[in-house]
Amino acid sequence: MSINKELTHREFIQREYGKLHSPYEKELEFYSAVSSGNIERVKELYTPLAVEGYGKLSEDPLRNIKYHLVITIALIARFCIEAGMPTETSYTISDIYINKLDVATAEQQLRDIHREVFIEYAKRMQAVNSGEAYSKHVLMCLDLIYDNIYSGIRVQELAEALGLSAQYLSKLFKSEVGITVSEYIMSRRIQAAENMLKYSDYSSIDIGNYLNFSSHSHFISAFRKHTGFTPKQYREQYFRANWNIK
Repeated sequence: MSINKELTHREFIQREYGKLHSPYEKELEFYSAVSSGNIERVKELYTPLAVEGYGKLSEDPLRNIKYHLVITIALIARFCIEAGMPTETSYTISDIYINKLDVATAEQQLRDIHREVFIEYAKRMQAVNSGEAYSKHVLMCLDLIYDNIYSGIRVQELAEALGLSAQYLSKLFKSEVGITVSEYIMSRRIQAAENMLKYSDYSSIDIGNYLNFSSHSHFISAFRKHTGFTPKQYREQYFRANWNIK
């Protein structure tokens, strides 16, 4: 079936059964409320997740909702970046929630993620707009970590690059981000490992070496601590699990 024929057919079916997409203006208003940090308006405009009423992206109902949520989270992330949220922060939050919905197995889990992601972004944008966002040094630190995630960069190296003492940077980072620099670096390394285990053919040993873990046993221990799985178990469960390969 050609695209034009499929388009005509779907538009007819959606009109006949009243399954139209949400009005564009309403979506924009909601996204704007989130990106402006207007939590009360977000709550007013928020519509609980519904199984019906979405465009059809998959024959599987749960997967259909997941696809739509990925699109929504990606849009929210970009709206917030345009409104002043640090790029790396916004994309990382997006990654966290997309990872959550990727492994969700029940509709209620998706409902919880759907609501939680909007409130999380709105609260952070409220802080951005009130001048309580990350300081310049913390933003620069986040960028350096992102750029050097595969090189095993350490707190002392970050501090030297920023012209600060390691003690001062550690205290500043913990007060603003809520976790230590080392914890943040490890979380990003583990996230990179998860993606490589899911979507690449590299062995667990190669991934651990690439991410500069001191030994394979250290990689396994750190990975299990953060995910609850060994790298081998994680790959067996998630390797290309969401790829629709015929």
